[in-house]
Amino acid sequence: MIISCKVSSNDDFSTDKQNFEINLSDKKKFTYTFWKKIRKMDQFYDLAALDLLYISLMVFATDRLVLRKDANDSWSRKIELYIPVLNLEKWNINRDLLQKMIGFLSGDSWVIHFRGRELDKEEVRYRDKMIASKVLHKSYDRVCMFSGGLDSFIGVIDILQTLDDNTLFVSHYGGGKGTKEYQDMLKARFIEQYNLEESDFCQFYASVNKGKEDTTRTRSFMFFSHAIALASAIGKPVEMIIPENGMISLNIPFTNSRLGTSSTRTTHPYYIQMLQELIGKLGLSVSLRNPYQYLTKGEMLLQCKNQDLLKGELHNTMSCSHPDQGRMRGATKSCHCGYCLPCVIRKAAIKRAGLIDNSEYFDASFTSGPTAKTNINSYKLGLERFNPKYSFLSIQKSGPITYDIDKFTQLYIRGMKEVGKYLEGRG
Repeated sequence: MIISCKVSSNDDFSTDKQNFEINLSDKKKFTYTFWKKIRKMDQFYDLAALDLLYISLMVFATDRLVLRKDANDSWSRKIELYIPVLNLEKWNINRDLLQKMIGFLSGDSWVIHFRGRELDKEEVRYRDKMIASKVLHKSYDRVCMFSGGLDSFIGVIDILQTLDDNTLFVSHYGGGKGTKEYQDMLKARFIEQYNLEESDFCQFYASVNKGKEDTTRTRSFMFFSHAIALASAIGKPVEMIIPENGMISLNIPFTNSRLGTSSTRTTHPYYIQMLQELIGKLGLSVSLRNPYQYLTKGEMLLQCKNQDLLKGELHNTMSCSHPDQGRMRGATKSCHCGYCLPCVIRKAAIKRAGLIDNSEYFDASFTSGPTAKTNINSYKLGLERFNPKYSFLSIQKSGPITYDIDKFTQLYIRGMKEVGKYLEGRG
């Protein structure tokens, strides 16, 4: 599949070989809100970081528009993109690394061709307004990803309990329901509890208006790229915190049926390594850190630094991989499905921590239909085959682990025990 990508409406590039084009300025086909609100920062966004954001949007759009069922094996796609960039030299140097990183994330084969461009009139106008803005702002020291999930909720709590308040929290949501409302509820609670301001939170929207592919493995790349762009405008080295439990981060399949790309590699150590390498080679002073890399979700709950807030708002966090599932099948609102792997890991963690779970689940007993039944059987089969002796090999199934093998191995063993305790007697 060959796709011509554009940022602005006055780009007349085309290639005879292309199947279709993606133009981010075509609001009928693609919507994103990065430029919607002028933010007063220390400087304009680094051009390479701005390129990274646009590339991530184009990759995400491609991910939604190119159907996996049309691939030769009905799954892994071959995709070729023609992308305009502001810093052509840097991107030509880092092409191979970018292609490898995106390929690992999505499970597809990517070939990218870059061509040079300049800032268009709208970007120049925004840049000038941004620089001239007299709006008072904090001098942020770090950015933190805030998805509205339980892990990110704990991550924000721990930052606000132990560090100063100079953190910029970055969120993203797409089409449908099940994400933004949870982000909004938690944001309001943080503002009330810790005397924060609305401007301490950036919430972005991006959606392909007619996208049909549902796997969207590259969404996290786009999510992170928004935060990296913001960090590049802070004007000093910035830490970017990505809070996620180490068990889900490792992305280890319970059975071979989960080896496919429907399983996310959002924070897999190998992916984060490649993203950090790319950031460095682009000349951006942004360091990535997951403070929970070696903790299970249950251990995160037990170590959370504000237990009262955690218990009070636990039900207002969203961990499910498809929160609209129940609503599409008759439920009155979005909620946790109850049977996807993130839901199972969530419920196992809450049980491990001994907390009361008032969250809503569409199917907490795996009885709603064939998908739920298949999932519980898959989880149980994985637990039956689990052998701690071979865990050092199992942690490599979703991608190479090149450091701290023993730490990751022990994490995996503890995580499997946590899930096993929850699933005992179920299904």
